[in-house]
Amino acid sequence: MFIGVKDQERVDLTVIIPAHNEEKYIQRCLDSIQKAAASYQGGIEVVVVLNRCTDRTRQIAELYNCIIITEDSKNLSKIRNVGVRAARGEMIVTIDADSWMAENMLVEVDTLLKTGKYIGGGVGAIQFERVSIGIIASAMVILLPLLLRYGNIAVGMFWCYKKDFDAIQGFNEKMLMTEDADFAKRLKQWGKKNGKLFGIIRKATLFTSTRKFDTLGDWAIFKNPKIIMGYWTGGKNQKAADLAYYEDQKR
Repeated sequence: MFIGVKDQERVDLTVIIPAHNEEKYIQRCLDSIQKAAASYQGGIEVVVVLNRCTDRTRQIAELYNCIIITEDSKNLSKIRNVGVRAARGEMIVTIDADSWMAENMLVEVDTLLKTGKYIGGGVGAIQFERVSIGIIASAMVILLPLLLRYGNIAVGMFWCYKKDFDAIQGFNEKMLMTEDADFAKRLKQWGKKNGKLFGIIRKATLFTSTRKFDTLGDWAIFKNPKIIMGYWTGGKNQKAADLAYYEDQKR
């Protein structure tokens, strides 16, 4: 069980999970956080931000003593920011509900932040639950514009001190896509101003589902050029964002 909203224990680290109808996935995510918490020497809370949920996501999160917040906008930046504002830990981690972490992930986060060398960062070791030529091609089409626009960064899961998250004003709520890459770039720049590096965790793996590919097909992104253009044009196209993230997609 995680530290709940009414518990008086000290919270050192908060994990934030945005969740839109995630009953098929969130338990695996929460189980992985519990396993990672077992080797972490500190107090952990988990904030689940419900987004237009009509399934059992809330009930599952409550079983783990998560802190529950609701934010119904179609804006991942706003959803994540709301979760971070509720965080009581000085360290924060953001993870998607359909991803799950290796058992040593939180120890890695804690270790890197406490060296004082890193402003925070992302994860370099990311593994899809299955791989195909279509999935690899899709990943390359998405990652190329991010690399060109935002430089050498890592996404997937973010970790930093809450004070630094607040200093860069969190995720950009004007962006509906690629907000994670934008956040990473600004966190990296903030670190440079403070003599710190943007860290990339390589000793712990982040796993992620292939649900979009499972539902729509491994080559679906190439049949929806609006999604590709959404990544290439700065992430502010609502129609592209809806196709990529905000519609139910048969979860």
